[in-house]
Amino acid sequence: MHDLYAAQDILGAAMNTAKTKKLKKITKLVIDLGEVKDHGEEITPANLRFNLKMLAKNTIANNAQIEIKHTSGGKCLLKEIVGER
Repeated sequence: MHDLYAAQDILGAAMNTAKTKKLKKITKLVIDLGEVKDHGEEITPANLRFNLKMLAKNTIANNAQIEIKHTSGGKCLLKEIVGER
């Protein structure tokens, strides 16, 4: 379930950034993912990607490419978005 919450936070940040940049479509999300554990379980790239794709349906981020970069530390954050105006 923690993967879902992380995906919600990331997508929310992406949508806010897209609104600020006046993007009509988000084509790519770049995410930094460290070793994030919640309730003893680690957020995995596969689960994070799955939840992002599920949540992005029917939004301007639908079918966006999702690039997850492994980083050190315990953070999961949106690093960059790419889109179209």
